[in-house]
Amino acid sequence: MRAFVLSCFMLLVAAPATAKEQPPDLTPVHLGVGGQAVIYNLPLTVALEQGYFRDEGLDVKVIDFTGGGKAAQALVADAVQVVSGAYEHTLRLQARGQALQAFVLASESPQLAMGISTRTLANYSSIADLRGKTIGISAPGSSTQMLANRVLAQGGLSTEDVAFATVGTGATAVQAMLSGKIHALVNAEPLISLLEQQQAIRLIADARTPAGTAALFGGPMPANTLYAKSTYIQNNPQTVQALTNAMLKALTWLHDATDAEVADLVPTPYLMGDAELYRQAFRNIQPSLSVNGRFPAEGARNALQALQSFDPAMAQRQINLQATWTNQFVDQATQP
Repeated sequence: MRAFVLSCFMLLVAAPATAKEQPPDLTPVHLGVGGQAVIYNLPLTVALEQGYFRDEGLDVKVIDFTGGGKAAQALVADAVQVVSGAYEHTLRLQARGQALQAFVLASESPQLAMGISTRTLANYSSIADLRGKTIGISAPGSSTQMLANRVLAQGGLSTEDVAFATVGTGATAVQAMLSGKIHALVNAEPLISLLEQQQAIRLIADARTPAGTAALFGGPMPANTLYAKSTYIQNNPQTVQALTNAMLKALTWLHDATDAEVADLVPTPYLMGDAELYRQAFRNIQPSLSVNGRFPAEGARNALQALQSFDPAMAQRQINLQATWTNQFVDQATQP
């Protein structure tokens, strides 16, 4: 009898410990992205492949769109809760009455480049030669269109002087350039390196590095971020903190990673059949990756000025820059 009672007591003592050891329910997050395979979204891919989101108690389900503009639209429509995409969308959508806020910065440069076709614009000499031509972008309202607009404005052209074609960020964009459907293209890595390798494009603007970004925008340009509706951030601070923690782990890993380690980590289709090409593409953009996830106030001002330089609607709006970004969660993650 004594042995039975002792056995029951041990079971009762052990029960709470067993329950405590059970993994907690993972918090679901629907995250939109415009072209998950492009290197622009590499920090997100690293966080997923390394299990950093799961380590933070999150179940992140990625919904891939053709471009950043589409992902932003999905956020406004509540089809996703968070977006991995360009900071500028928080500015554009505030001008339309939507309160969005970016809470961790992944890259300090747009990681985009603009090239002209060596086939259809072989005699290109200046931006003026783009008048009446078609420029390929990933999607309307995306950062690729923003960069194209910036280049046009610097060359004295407006968006009315050209046509834009939506070509996405993958094989469709390559085919559009090689077939002559478009005369110029703004896109991300590794697609830019692929077209350069094939001598299909000649770059006329390069914002893949901080130096190239400063030449085009006058200084740092916050680019890839995680952003969400301000109400979501206010109502789900623990989830946002967990997302931030995971992305900072990914940025730390990328800061120390070799190009070979990156190529080995990403899903095979991302390599576009050429691991060495992908490695080169990563080397091209690695200097633009944020080392601490923090937003520079100067960068936010540069982003707004860039938009206002070619978008009359933005120029006429009063934008509260401070409301579009926060370092609160990065600061919390890095506290000793």
